[in-house]
Amino acid sequence: MNVFKKVFRFYYEGFRSMTLGKTLWAIILIKLFIMFAILKIFFFPNFLSSKADDAKGKSEYIVTEMEKRTSKP
Repeated sequence: MNVFKKVFRFYYEGFRSMTLGKTLWAIILIKLFIMFAILKIFFFPNFLSSKADDAKGKSEYIVTEMEKRTSKP
């Protein structure tokens, strides 16, 4: 248990005394949020909902599309 406490304290002290690193981590987290949350809304619509309403219809659509694409020579 003492080793975990030392490791935690090591990282805690390192991040606490960091000045430029905090800014860089904030920029990284903001960019990740923009990429995964905001861009998903605009560029990746829920395609399967437009093809079927329920889970069974969606699975049937996927199966038929996979069969079409695998049967092509």
